[in-house]
Amino acid sequence: MKKFYLLVTLALTLLLAACGNDTKDEVKTPASENDKNEVVTIENNDLTFTYDQAPTRAISLNQHVTEIMLALGLEDSMVGTAYLDDEIYPPLKDAYDKVPVLAAEYPSKEQVIEAEADFLYGGWPSALAEKSIGTAAEWQEMGVNSYLQTSSVMNEPKLEDIFTDIRNIAKIFRIEERGESLIEELQSNVGAIQAQLPEQSDAVRVFVYDSGDKELLTAAQNIMNNFITQAGGDNIFKSIEKGWTSVSKEDVVTHDPEVIVIMDYGGTPLEDKMTFLKNDPALKNTTAVKNEHFVIMPLSAASEGVRAAEAIETLAKGFYPDNF
Repeated sequence: MKKFYLLVTLALTLLLAACGNDTKDEVKTPASENDKNEVVTIENNDLTFTYDQAPTRAISLNQHVTEIMLALGLEDSMVGTAYLDDEIYPPLKDAYDKVPVLAAEYPSKEQVIEAEADFLYGGWPSALAEKSIGTAAEWQEMGVNSYLQTSSVMNEPKLEDIFTDIRNIAKIFRIEERGESLIEELQSNVGAIQAQLPEQSDAVRVFVYDSGDKELLTAAQNIMNNFITQAGGDNIFKSIEKGWTSVSKEDVVTHDPEVIVIMDYGGTPLEDKMTFLKNDPALKNTTAVKNEHFVIMPLSAASEGVRAAEAIETLAKGFYPDNF
């Protein structure tokens, strides 16, 4: 899979070319003075935000939105980041290391003020809440704009919803061409993966196991459901109108999954989750456990960010290993 930092190089080349063009063109580029000075208005989180210029002191508050900013080459416009679920996406590690880490989880309000932030980017509702750094409305009153990842808070998000968020961030920072290049790269990668999927009428039945030993936390209508579909699978709990939801072991056994996707994160080791599935009196009789057909998915890849294509690739290879 192509490295995302190549997109930044491409974008910079386009910017230099635009600056060196002496002819006037009716189609504006992100490098034009008109674009830089244009007022941008974004509706988000039930609020209207106005940007007279691109933010220069941004703070990202969750890993998947941090990675979006870095993939867009915005590390020099960031004064802080926070809350990693696991290791940063390797192609973005060098860029990440240039940005101060304000806190292991959410920073305090005082830290945000001390950093003189002019933009806050949250991935989950908890990022812009009174219990963490304060609400979007509170920060707007103090003159600080924010953006909450829309695809992360909606029901049944799809790839296109992630692309909408990327476009909005690119618009705010006046780097629309970089945003489109990143989206095209993701679309191309997903298309290449899907071209290798088998032609069959029945998709493999998939159960996502997050956690729990009595009631089991699983994916219903969140982004994992879309990733599974894109990878040629059928989420057995796709009809439940929630994002993450708890189900009983009996429900899982009734649907008899052929593959179990295990979410790898947090304090419970992956090995413990696999041991539980293999030894539970009910779950060990499912087709997936009998065949030890497990797919491991890090939580950071199962979010609405730039790892979407990689997540779909991981699932597709796990569902249909003979095709890859």
